[in-house]
Parts: sequence; C-alpha cells; structure tokens
Amino acid sequence: MNFVLFYHSLVSDWNHGNAHFLRGVVTELLAKGHTVTTYEPADSWSKANLVKDHGEQPLKEFSQHYPNLSSIQYDKNSLDLTQATDNADVVIVHEWNEDWLVNGLGKVRKTNPAFRLLFHDTHHRAISDPNGIKAFELEYYDGILAFGEVLSEVYRQHGWHNQVWTWHEAADTNVFYPHQPSDDIVKGDVVWVGNWGDNERTQTLQEFLFQPTQELKLTTNIFGVRYPPEVLTKLKAWEIKYHGWLANFRAPDVFANHRMTVHIPRKFYTEQLPGIPTIRPFEAMACGIPLICAPWEDAENLFTPGEDYLVVKNGDQMQKAMQALLNDDDYAAEMAQHALNTILSGHTCAHRVDQLLKICNSMDVKPRSLSTPRDSQLLTQETYL
Repeated sequence: MNFVLFYHSLVSDWNHGNAHFLRGVVTELLAKGHTVTTYEPADSWSKANLVKDHGEQPLKEFSQHYPNLSSIQYDKNSLDLTQATDNADVVIVHEWNEDWLVNGLGKVRKTNPAFRLLFHDTHHRAISDPNGIKAFELEYYDGILAFGEVLSEVYRQHGWHNQVWTWHEAADTNVFYPHQPSDDIVKGDVVWVGNWGDNERTQTLQEFLFQPTQELKLTTNIFGVRYPPEVLTKLKAWEIKYHGWLANFRAPDVFANHRMTVHIPRKFYTEQLPGIPTIRPFEAMACGIPLICAPWEDAENLFTPGEDYLVVKNGDQMQKAMQALLNDDDYAAEMAQHALNTILSGHTCAHRVDQLLKICNSMDVKPRSLSTPRDSQLLTQETYL
C-alpha cells in the first residue's frame, strides 16, 4: 500500500516525542514492503529550535542513523494537497498540524474516494483545549487513531467521529533494546529523559525525582529541553547534572550506563486522561532498565505493575523503591527482564503496524499501486545532507 503521512516532523525530536513513534512506524511499514511518504512543514517549530540550539549537525546525524527515512518539506503556499495524495491508499494526519492542512485534506478526501483518511491524536488537547479539536473538520475523515482508550471515549462522547480506534504508542525495538555500557557516555545511578514543558509537573518532579535522589545522594543525570534558568540553578545546587537535549536514538546508550530510570507523567495523563502511557516508559522497558513510576493508573492493563515496573504514591515511597533496586541487583534485573519480555510480546512498533494494517483492511482499503509516489523521497533526503 501507499501511505502518505502528514506530521509535525520526522527529522527532529526536539521537544517532539511523536517523532519517536513515527520513525518506528515508518521503519516497520517499509520493512513490510509498503511505500511511505512523509510530509512535514519546512519551518516546523521542533526543527527550527533544534537547528537554533545545535545547528545542522543533528539533521545530518538523523539521516546517517535512519538512512531509509526522509521527509518532504513543504510550505502552505506551495503544497498541493490533491497532488500529494494522488497515489495514496491511506493518508494519516497528526493532530499537531494547522487547521488549513487538516481541513484541506478532508476536502480532498470528500472528492476522492480512492484513499482512506485517518486523524492521529497523541496529545491531551481534546481535554485541555477542546476548541482546538473542534476547529478541525473531521466529518470527511474515515476514522480516528487515538493513543489511549480514554481519549477514544472523548471523541465518541463529543460526537467528533463515530469510527475511533485506540492505537497506543510503542517502542521502536530496532533502536530501543538493551545496549552494553560504555565508558564514552555519562554514567550514574538514576537518569531521567524528559522535557520541562509548561510547568505541568513541577511539583511532581520535585517530589518524585529531585528530592529522593538528593536524599539518597545518588548520581543523577537529566536530559531534555525547555528547563527555565531558575530550575537549572536549583539542579546545580542539588548536584543534579543537566545535559540538555538528547537525540532520541542515543537514549538506549544512556540507559545502559544507569541503574534505573523514572516515569513522571504530566498531570493530564494522571487526572483527566488516566491510563495512557506516553512513549518514554515503552522505550525504557525495551532497553532493559529498571523503571519506577510516579502515580499512574494502567487502566487498560497493558503492563503488570510490580513486575514490569514499580509504582509509588509519594516521595518517601520513591526513595524506598530506589533504595530497594540499588540494594538488590538480582531483583532489579528480574524486573527489567520481565518488562522487556512484555514489550517484545505486544508493544513494539511492529505490533502497532500490524494493528494499523488490520484497521486498513477493515476500511476495505484496496491498494492501487506499490510504486513510490514521484521521486520526492530521494530528493528530500539530499536536502538534509
């Protein structure tokens, strides 16, 4: 089948976790013999900030690490949506796109029954900014892909669409698997890979990460972006080392050099959209590193709390859980292995692509061609080199 994808960015993961899953999905679709064309805005916020902070080198490293992945950069004035979808069998549009694109593709689908059009939502905006979702004209879309059942229910209850599938994120196990420790990479007891965001979890980070590691005098390393100066000052005073942005494909090497990591979900995923694990826990478990989670309810029974990871209710419990893992290497290794087995049994990007293909079959997608739409993928690969 020919898949055409419209996402915020494939090439940049600066404060853009959706790129992780997208890369894995595209990789698995290509491995199964499908054609994939990915479109992203030339001035995407994520890529612009990445280049601003680190120059063009990360884009070159992306191409070197993912030689089979590329994207077509577009701007609003030059993108012809009819031409872009001309040979498509399935078009997927991510929610982090502007109204003109989401709605414009819906209008193209209205007049072209040859392809199926899906809207992919991996955010809490349906709860935190419902007017933002209402601005999307989804009536001509064939269905919704929501990254958690509770989010799927939001779409159903609001009547935004009557065909909604729950499509969880997952680990790209071509990249995320247990790596060997390396002397060339920072080492420590605890690592957290996460962005500061918009003060959504300031208090929980203090309670579940900063204070416990400080009390236990653990070597702690933090990677991520958008940390305000006052927070960086505090981290320095607490002797917690901040390293800035980390290319996602380098995270497995960092995990391999630490004894544990933590999952601290944003408040929307604990209070209003419970049961949705973002992609970080999938990736950590796939790398075989012991994981401790701040309060989070696995409402869909994707994992086995207590066996795949530890769950704590407060900072004191976090401190005890960290100490337990430090004191018993066999216990830590057993839990990490159990989690890895769980990922490999059902939570890889290959599993999600299999589910996507079943969804396509249920929509009676009839592939028109397996040929690559135009020569655009080769062209755009060159623009990043």
